[in-house]
Amino acid sequence: MSEALKRIQDHIEPLRQQIINHKVYELINSVEDLRIFMEYHVYAVWDFMSILKALQINLTCTTIPWFPVGSANTRYLINEIVAGEESDVDSTGQRKSHFEMYLDAMEQCGASTVEIGNFLTALKNKGDLHTAFELAGSPEHARDFVDFTFKIIRSNQAHLQASTFTFGREDLIPNMFLSIVNDLNQKFPEQLSLFKYYLDRHIEVDGDHHSYLALAMTAELCGDNAACWQEAEQASVTALQKRIHLWDGAYEAILRRNADLK
Repeated sequence: MSEALKRIQDHIEPLRQQIINHKVYELINSVEDLRIFMEYHVYAVWDFMSILKALQINLTCTTIPWFPVGSANTRYLINEIVAGEESDVDSTGQRKSHFEMYLDAMEQCGASTVEIGNFLTALKNKGDLHTAFELAGSPEHARDFVDFTFKIIRSNQAHLQASTFTFGREDLIPNMFLSIVNDLNQKFPEQLSLFKYYLDRHIEVDGDHHSYLALAMTAELCGDNAACWQEAEQASVTALQKRIHLWDGAYEAILRRNADLK
């Protein structure tokens, strides 16, 4: 690993630890709690695909007539990641994106997909994020998270997109959360088997192979440009701060629900 990559990893480690040890995980004690968490997390699962496609647009030719764009190495790296994220296999062996697999998991466990569905329909019809947020009633923390992602997308700077994708989106599922899901799945396998499959698949594909590819892609895009590395580091820091804020929102929503039950 290059010194520049290591420097970013060292700088963001305290933020990563805040996410890995976030108090929201200790609050998830039931399927009902998990449903609320998933209704927040689904926004991150969706806009992950959006920043991934932005990278593919920037690093490959997606228009006709075709011309070679950039280096073949970065083309390979991003196309490899897209293939795995956009057309993986679900628990029955059918081809699906990780987002579609997540929606299946939400429906199986009883989490509502109405809000995210309304958001996507409004976004498709109106073409404006803020209008879609309003029409769907998306929570403030989710809006803030997605807004930042699309700020990076609209920058049209591949090194910012790559660093945010690499350091702000990968390898953030802690063992604590996996243990919680595994325990709940043992009690309610008919409700959580698809979510467990999604997490296992995410770790297998994203946490190992895709993380390596993403690191290589970021290093190639920043190259020897010190300014690019500095900008990449700042984007990574902000991405992790936005994730903490999103988890704060889920935490507060679970607290509100539990208080209403008393």
